[in-house]
Amino acid sequence: MAEESVTIRKLREQFADRVQVLPTPADGMDTVKVKREDILDVCMFLRTDGDLDYDLMRDLTCVDYIHEKPRFEVVYHLYSIYYSHAVRLKVRLEERDPAIDTVTGVWVGANWYEREAYDLYGIKFNNHPDLRRILLYPEFVGHPLRKDYPIDKEQPLFEEREETKGVR
Repeated sequence: MAEESVTIRKLREQFADRVQVLPTPADGMDTVKVKREDILDVCMFLRTDGDLDYDLMRDLTCVDYIHEKPRFEVVYHLYSIYYSHAVRLKVRLEERDPAIDTVTGVWVGANWYEREAYDLYGIKFNNHPDLRRILLYPEFVGHPLRKDYPIDKEQPLFEEREETKGVR
């Protein structure tokens, strides 16, 4: 059995039963399941602990498990530039309340990733500084990466807004 990484050891020590270490996937990255209410505490710990120093959020994405409960999974990919180690955090969210705390206070770059997840999946990030669509126009109805989004859905047309006239 492989020796436990410093990240996993420290997460177990700090959060005990509030995190669940998942089996190591084929890519070898430490993967941890976190409860929705603990995401901010876990991220702040990973960012500020001197032995971990996860100073870069590489990515945040979402998965729609349409036939499972909880339906959605928010996935964070974090990296420490100094220590060259990575960790993946996974948080499951119910369809009836797809909301989680923002981590923009931990990594400012999370702003854009969270807006993308909001735009395409409808995940709400509590206390986000500017949660609005980032890829689609404001009048767009729905979230096109959800697996139940109808592929033949017609979207409303919109008049060219004053602020975008002449911009190409």
